[in-house]
Amino acid sequence: MKSLPFWKGAGVFALLMVLHYTVRPLLGTRVSVDFLAVAVLLAAVHVRPGLAALLGFAAGLVTDSLTPLSFGAGAFALSAVGFGASWLKAAVFGDHLVLQWLFLGAGKWAFDVLYVLAERRLGAGDIVMQLVVWSPLSAVATGLAGVLIVLTFRLSMEARP
Repeated sequence: MKSLPFWKGAGVFALLMVLHYTVRPLLGTRVSVDFLAVAVLLAAVHVRPGLAALLGFAAGLVTDSLTPLSFGAGAFALSAVGFGASWLKAAVFGDHLVLQWLFLGAGKWAFDVLYVLAERRLGAGDIVMQLVVWSPLSAVATGLAGVLIVLTFRLSMEARP
């Protein structure tokens, strides 16, 4: 029954997409959980780098369709993060919760850095404030939420060949 983990992963990915567009706007703070980044990072651990980049690109296009002023920034950032996460999946030492939290938090922070620099809407002072204060706090929250999702759905972070 090899297809069961695929459908479980696809279901969790779809649930995280729904949470990203339903729960996240209700939080309304500068420090929020990025469920879409968690979805791409969790999927990237189980697929090859090219497919992870394609998955990140598609998820980024969905996000960019809601922000036409910075169209393409989310697709670029999520595809780069997905590719990098899949390429570095050997660094995620299995099911160690602290390393998963660091992996998910670092992926979220990398997404924020790439997104903020690619969208080019903020001034220099705002970029520094976003990348030094708000993005790390969001990365901590996103990493914690990602670990809770892994524990809730009993997902394995073991890299598959």
